Amino acid sequence: MTTTRAQHRRRATRRVRLRRTIVAAAAMVVVVGGVAAFALTRGAPDPTADATSSPVVEDTPTPTPTPKTASEQLLASTTDPKACAVSFSGDGIALAPQLQTQDALYAALPLPQADGRVFAGWYDTAADAAAMTLPARVNGADLVSCTAQEKTLYAGWTTPEANAAEEASIPILMYHQFTTKPEGEDNWLRLNYAYIGDFDAQMAHIQESGFYLPTWDELSAFIDGKVFLPKHSVIITDDDADSTWLELAAPVVDKRHLLTTSFVITSARTEPTPNRFVLQRSHTHDMHRAGDNGKGRMVNEDAATIAADLEQSAKILGAKEVVAYPFGHYNDTTKEGVREAGFELGRTIEHGYVRIGTDKLALPVIRMNYGMTVDDLKDAIG
Repeated sequence: MTTTRAQHRRRATRRVRLRRTIVAAAAMVVVVGGVAAFALTRGAPDPTADATSSPVVEDTPTPTPTPKTASEQLLASTTDPKACAVSFSGDGIALAPQLQTQDALYAALPLPQADGRVFAGWYDTAADAAAMTLPARVNGADLVSCTAQEKTLYAGWTTPEANAAEEASIPILMYHQFTTKPEGEDNWLRLNYAYIGDFDAQMAHIQESGFYLPTWDELSAFIDGKVFLPKHSVIITDDDADSTWLELAAPVVDKRHLLTTSFVITSARTEPTPNRFVLQRSHTHDMHRAGDNGKGRMVNEDAATIAADLEQSAKILGAKEVVAYPFGHYNDTTKEGVREAGFELGRTIEHGYVRIGTDKLALPVIRMNYGMTVDDLKDAIG
């Protein structure tokens, strides 16, 4: 069949249209592919992804830790399982906690001061502090006991007028040597030797009657009128740290949990304390012997020599605080040497009681001699 020109033109037109359609379709494929690739590079969801795939987990903010208390910080500074962080509470009290040791005596408890008031001690509870309940008063004569390594002590206060009205007269008992013989020792120091049976009975009276046992820093502040001490107070001391004291008497105060001070001649004895209830304080290093005039060296030497001796004694004992004068001998030069050495208190052998205003470097005592009974002690201290 013969093809006309018109038919050729129509067929050519259809071929052009077909080519244009094919090119357009290809262009669409390229564009769509490019868009898909671009979308994938931007993290767009894959429409073919499994609907059960794990969701994206968002970061959870880290909680801010609770700051440690001052007591917790203190405990974190030690690995001692017996450590106890002791906090202080009460009107006007703003003191940092102290690290103490359980089953040991309280060490260096603070003695706060406030204008117009007198500190009346630390107590186990706020109610005891308000009432100044004597059996609940806590000081360096008591063993540290706490719960979960923490404890709070509460401050008691009184007025200067009430403090003066108490009229407390504090006895310092002075013992020397001890004997197991009820009839006593038969020598020129006979009066120095207390029968151990009498001593035990006397300590039982102090323990069972609930006497308050002041520390030396409390006594010093009491003299200044800054700390209240009850009338029912007593301080127990021993001179010389004799072997009979160590063997016979020291176990008694340990058994009865009674704070005692042993005045040690450090040139003669350097052993540690026999038990936790015995404080060791100075009876000088090498002044417990006579000088040129037959009296003790404490009244024969100059102040610098006395101070050097006491410094040596304090170095051995690890404490200053109080000195007992050998033979009870002292004078103004003695006092000067004691002050130069940094001691606050000096104990004599003169009879008497410590009161507000007593000379701190001339503390009187109650001498305990052989033959004195519990009744004699009651007459002396109540």
